Amino acid sequence: MERVLRYLISLTHPLDSAGLPTPGWWVDHDTRRTNRLPGGHGNLGVAHGIPGPLMLLAQALRCGIQVEGQVEAIRTICAHLDIWRQESDTGPWWPEHVTLADLKSGRPHHRHPGRPSWCYGTPGIARAGQLAGIALNDQTLQSAYEDALQQCLNDPTQLAKITDTSLCHGWAGVYQTAFRAARDARTPHLSSLLPVLRKNLIARARPASAEGPGFLEGDAGCALALVTASTDRVPTTGWDACLMIN
Repeated sequence: MERVLRYLISLTHPLDSAGLPTPGWWVDHDTRRTNRLPGGHGNLGVAHGIPGPLMLLAQALRCGIQVEGQVEAIRTICAHLDIWRQESDTGPWWPEHVTLADLKSGRPHHRHPGRPSWCYGTPGIARAGQLAGIALNDQTLQSAYEDALQQCLNDPTQLAKITDTSLCHGWAGVYQTAFRAARDARTPHLSSLLPVLRKNLIARARPASAEGPGFLEGDAGCALALVTASTDRVPTTGWDACLMIN
């Protein structure tokens, strides 16, 4: 575990890409692993980018597992997320990824928030930031991400972009992430949103989805979130630990 944490910490050391300073987690391909994105990109999705390592660093620290540089690494990632946080009338949001052109201009090529989900978008990022705030005992940081999640889940325009019930990018993942975040939240505002999210998940869930029986995108993951929704209890198996939202 210590070796894993040290490696993740090393990813927060800056690099140089085409003469431009880039985060240490920068990759030289685009989001589909082709070479169509000159200079590569820095990913801001939990499933594919730096919020995932942030979750693990924070979860470890929260459990009392700490190595040298871990706190600084958490702060570095949070600072990066602050830089790319975008403000709108319906609350803050983050682009899915940034490019070299974005770094040069100081603004993302995305102009509006994308689909809210665990894998990309505000729900996953907000849970990562909330966990960082809890691990650091930084109530200001924790509250900022809880407010971002609340505003996202109150925005019908963003919620309308959710088109399936999967854990990865659908209602199941949004519900499970919000459920976990509400359990740790400093205020009851997130808990008050769970009934509406639960209703949306239950209303849309169907057996034998087109994606098959799989965990991330299929029936199994949706079924697990439905158990949480029906019992209103933390999973006794801790199955959502693999999503780092537990």
